[in-house]
Amino acid sequence: MTTFNHAKSKINGVGLGLKRELIPQIQAAFGEESIANINFLEIAPENWISAGGKAAKQLDWFVERYPIVCHGLCLSLGGLSPLNVGFVKQVKNFLHQYQIPIYTEHLSYSTDGYKGKQGYLYDLLPIPFTEEAVHYVAQRIRQTQDILGQRIGIENASFYVAAPVSEMSELTFLKAVLDEADCLLHLDINNIYVNSVNFNFNPHEFLRGIPGERIIYSHVAGHYQQTPNLLIDTHGENIIDPVWALLEESYQLFGTFPTLLERDTNIPPLKILMSEINKIAQLQLNQSNQQIS
Repeated sequence: MTTFNHAKSKINGVGLGLKRELIPQIQAAFGEESIANINFLEIAPENWISAGGKAAKQLDWFVERYPIVCHGLCLSLGGLSPLNVGFVKQVKNFLHQYQIPIYTEHLSYSTDGYKGKQGYLYDLLPIPFTEEAVHYVAQRIRQTQDILGQRIGIENASFYVAAPVSEMSELTFLKAVLDEADCLLHLDINNIYVNSVNFNFNPHEFLRGIPGERIIYSHVAGHYQQTPNLLIDTHGENIIDPVWALLEESYQLFGTFPTLLERDTNIPPLKILMSEINKIAQLQLNQSNQQIS
């Protein structure tokens, strides 16, 4: 059995996804008080593994100045095609090269197999909530962890259509996978809220059922309301009050854990994004002060 290093202590505070348009803004403001609450950065390894030239130099610059975490896009833990071992080995080398302690992925699938070939679907699709799927996904997570030599975090995903065959709730499925795979949880606060509206459940009850000891870090983001009963996880809008309330409650339940602001579309200037970064930092400070008192 592989002995894994636990990376929880490697990051803290508030993080931000490192998008291309933000790179020059962060570099220009580095060291200034205005961005002091950016404590770590997140990248998708798929976007950087083969980087060369200017991109490689930019990555070097950030690695020297910020803790970096990796959040993947295409591991497809629930996919029918065999696990892409070659890609996992590329991720392992990338994590080692840049001394990145944390790698997380979505609890979903993004590939489809046909006649032995694997194609990427450009979306994250829900896994059926069945006992068979628990065993299948947990085995693929364990295989990934054995190759990497470290635990990974899995993120509770947003989805819009329920899988036609399900035997359990999303929360029961999530907890079963975490237990069987013995992996960590990348808690997405916004995804809890999005799914609660789309599938009519209480997000606060869901949150209270989370195994807090497995949280490695969290995401918080905005979403798009297509209809009153359909939310789309776009990461392109401001965070709304019910999601802020869930984040605050999560700190009360589990203590403060590293939290990253996701913004993937409609990205405003960094100085505007800092208002949400600073709000996360303030919520963390408030909770820390409550714990001390």
